[in-house]
Amino acid sequence: MSSPEQVLDVLRAELRATGITYKGLAERIGVSESSVKRMFGQKDMTLSRLAQICQVTGIALEDVLRRAADARPQADTLTLPQETSLVANPRLLLMAICCLGHWSVEQVIETYRLSEPDCITLLAELDRLGLIKLKPLNRYSLRVSNAFRWLPDGPVQRFFREHVVQDYFAGGFDRPGEALMCLPARLSGASAQELGQKIAQLAGELARLHRNDRRLPAQEREGYTLLLGFRSWEFAAFTALRRG
Repeated sequence: MSSPEQVLDVLRAELRATGITYKGLAERIGVSESSVKRMFGQKDMTLSRLAQICQVTGIALEDVLRRAADARPQADTLTLPQETSLVANPRLLLMAICCLGHWSVEQVIETYRLSEPDCITLLAELDRLGLIKLKPLNRYSLRVSNAFRWLPDGPVQRFFREHVVQDYFAGGFDRPGEALMCLPARLSGASAQELGQKIAQLAGELARLHRNDRRLPAQEREGYTLLLGFRSWEFAAFTALRRG
């Protein structure tokens, strides 16, 4: 059974996804904006009010209840064995990355040399590994959070360093929206931690934009990859020139 908190969390997410603000919702159901904020803030809403909100916003009540029932704590990372299984099969890793990008099976088939049975087999394996929850009609939902990241220096990161990084940096980074920067600085430990927090915020912003743009037609979206690195480091050739 889903809790009232889970139901309201799902409803709030649905409202946000459709661009309906608390003020706009208040106008639709004939109450003050502060009353709407209180309902969501105090997690206090009757079933009749929930049904009314779904009706005036066009959100399917059954979808809200089903998503709330499916809600469960989501992990920010996979385990070491899970990542090891992914890198052992490049096609499985490809499907995992497509799922993290919320691709449909149809999009995968149109883009890559994978048949529908191939995709179903790979999705079943990702379900077994715990990355997704496979649903009827080849649909799925992610079992990882929006803050998902690969394990630091884990199998997938090592795979990327060995096979992906050189290919990634071979590009010119000169198309609209692209950027490449290497900015050295001398920072205190506190400043380095502050910048690390801002990098995490940037990753969260990328996830937000990605979720919002999922509503756009596929032809209006293009694949982008943000590759971030921040560490205490000096190029070995420069270190060799230091005074002893």
